[in-house]
Amino acid sequence: MHDPHSPHDPYVRVRGAREHNLKGIDVDIPRDVLAVFTGVSGSGKSSLAFGTIYAEAQRRYFESVAPYARRLIHQVGAPKVGEISGLPPAVSLQQRRAAPTSRSSVGTVTNLSNSLRMLFSRAGTYPPGAGRLDSDAFSPNTAAGACPECHGLGRVHRTSEELLVPDPSLSIREGAIAAWPGAWQGKNLRDVLDALGYDVDRPWRQLPADEREWILFTDEQPVVTVHPVRDADRIQRPYQGTYMSARRYVMKTFSDSKSPALRAKAERFLTSTPCPACGGSRLRPEALAVTFGGRTIAELAALPLVELAAGLDATSETARVLTDDLTSRIAPIVELGLGYLSLDRSTPTLSAGELQRLRLATQLRSGLFGVVYVLDEPSAGLHPADTEALLVVLERLKAAGNSVFVVEHHLDVVRGADWLVDVGPHAGEHGGRVLHSGPVAGLAAVEESATARYLFDHSPAPAREVREPSGWLKTGPVARHNLRGVSAEFPLGAFTAVTGVSGSGKSTLIGEITQDTAGVGRLVSVDQKPIGRTPRSNLATYTGLFDVVRKVFAATEGARERGFGVGRFSFNVAGGRCETCQGEGFVSVELLFLPSTYAPCPDCGGARYNPQTLEVTYRGRNIAQVLDLTVESAAEFFADTPAVARSLGTLLDVGLGYLRLGQPATELSGGEAQRIKLASELQRGRRGHTLYLLDEPTTGLHPADVDVLMRQLHGLVDAGHTVIVVEHDMSVVAGADWVIDLGPGGGDAGGRIVAAGPPAEVARSEQSRTAPYLVRTLSGAG
Repeated sequence: MHDPHSPHDPYVRVRGAREHNLKGIDVDIPRDVLAVFTGVSGSGKSSLAFGTIYAEAQRRYFESVAPYARRLIHQVGAPKVGEISGLPPAVSLQQRRAAPTSRSSVGTVTNLSNSLRMLFSRAGTYPPGAGRLDSDAFSPNTAAGACPECHGLGRVHRTSEELLVPDPSLSIREGAIAAWPGAWQGKNLRDVLDALGYDVDRPWRQLPADEREWILFTDEQPVVTVHPVRDADRIQRPYQGTYMSARRYVMKTFSDSKSPALRAKAERFLTSTPCPACGGSRLRPEALAVTFGGRTIAELAALPLVELAAGLDATSETARVLTDDLTSRIAPIVELGLGYLSLDRSTPTLSAGELQRLRLATQLRSGLFGVVYVLDEPSAGLHPADTEALLVVLERLKAAGNSVFVVEHHLDVVRGADWLVDVGPHAGEHGGRVLHSGPVAGLAAVEESATARYLFDHSPAPAREVREPSGWLKTGPVARHNLRGVSAEFPLGAFTAVTGVSGSGKSTLIGEITQDTAGVGRLVSVDQKPIGRTPRSNLATYTGLFDVVRKVFAATEGARERGFGVGRFSFNVAGGRCETCQGEGFVSVELLFLPSTYAPCPDCGGARYNPQTLEVTYRGRNIAQVLDLTVESAAEFFADTPAVARSLGTLLDVGLGYLRLGQPATELSGGEAQRIKLASELQRGRRGHTLYLLDEPTTGLHPADVDVLMRQLHGLVDAGHTVIVVEHDMSVVAGADWVIDLGPGGGDAGGRIVAAGPPAEVARSEQSRTAPYLVRTLSGAG
């Protein structure tokens, strides 16, 4: 028996973990293994892996860091846990996005751009007489390398008279210049033009060409005295007005405005075209004059990584050292099924799963050992063929002397684990217990485990009759990204799964279906983007549930006695909210030499409301206590309030009973956000035919939750609607009416329809990389 406090103890020992819904659990997990944490959504597995184990490892690391350095790093905060022993340093790879920026790319995320720039600097072929360039001169993100015309962005924004003045029959006073602002600012510009001597009452098309040109495009900003037309009820004095042309106003708003709405409006009057100076390559001419193997750095950065690795032929010893380094860095990325990406691919266009796998591939080269890697569903967005490669990569991280702790739902990854920690049995308050911690086979004896039911079940997929389509929806020919003139037909009144390896063109294909496509009717596209970017947006506010709850409180006797209306129960406006924290529930505490930290508001204790508002109760609970209820508890609490019960019922139907009503949008995963949007749609009365488009709706879902979601989606089809999903989960594909499989590979090796038809028919396709996995599911061998 090992002493748990011995430095040679081979276990990470957690005692008394109480983070979120964890019920004071104790668990021992061996080091130097691939350990998988499973359980239904909301059971507490992420609270154990990330909220407890990783958070404690990070807290310990920060205690050894100088106070000044600590304030520069985002901290998770101390977890609620009694004690953790045997815990090495930890590295977390989560599926969260940084703020998207067009300057961030596959090359910058993986550091491959640095290696490629070094190759061009040291071993490139320079024009005769040209001096050697520093590696910075090959970067579009530095002053030394960026094209001076587009500042390294590769695109320039232009405008034209047709965009700025869509209706030339109008006069300037009637609003001919649509790009100008409304209200007083637009009136001011018209008055300034009038004072400058321009005719603002003549139709735009009748103005001389040189006047139209000056009004729209001049860079001059003349100042003139304006004598406003007097209104009868107020005195208006002359003032000094400055003129700004329509183009100048649009460009200034687009580049400087902090308001997304104003920026979006300005963008309507702009066209984005490749920069004429650099042709979209983002670099100065001096950098583009240097080649390697006959290609510029921009041409190599645009190649899929598979082709880039194959085309790096060294011509000298220096070049060989650098090309060997590049190819060895590219290898794990290709191994993880991302060989179709190019170095210049912008980060905001990548899925969360692709980003996490890029970071994982980079870690393989880091040479770290003796650390715990904590990963958040690395199989998300992965085709089953790529999942096998993922297991090889995880084994290599382990073989390098690390512990790999993975939160995962994919059964093939679970089966490949050395150690399994199953949390449950259910979500929220009904979870938070460790049902099993040991080798995978041991879970078979745990009757209350939802994971065990799916992990050891080898019965064939239930046979179901394929629905007869009520018609067909035709798209194409599509020639975007890697799709080359692809035409597809989707059955209406049926459930269609679009499959294929990562990068085969699935999302591009369904992106062609719009509200205007013949046969669509009403289109509902449900993506995984966040439902809000601040803690003020939450489950209750997004679904509209909070409006009804506030009306319920405003109708109570206590509220009527005090004269409280509906607005009193909002934490977003002054009146009922706690003014100390402005209804946030917490305050930011600024600490000298330390990062600002968040603490519960000292006045409301996190309740968000002032004491007078909290005096009003409905069935013994105040508004803050109601927001703290889970969806499941709230469904019982509001069972006889139809408007609330309907909203809560649809949230339960998509498996979100464990979320709290006031759960901030910032705490929700992409999969949870997508299911909340779906629930919001389901609670609306549906009239006529609706087409539902979903992009990987099972992401982040336990197989038990997948079943719940599929019942809802098939229910929509049974009601006469059409559902199209992009999906990698073979149990979902096996239950579809129609499958469209793209491929056979990703990037240039994909982009065509390999097979289309009912699941049993697609499973027989010899070209399809999906077929073998579909056969396994249909036969029960999976």
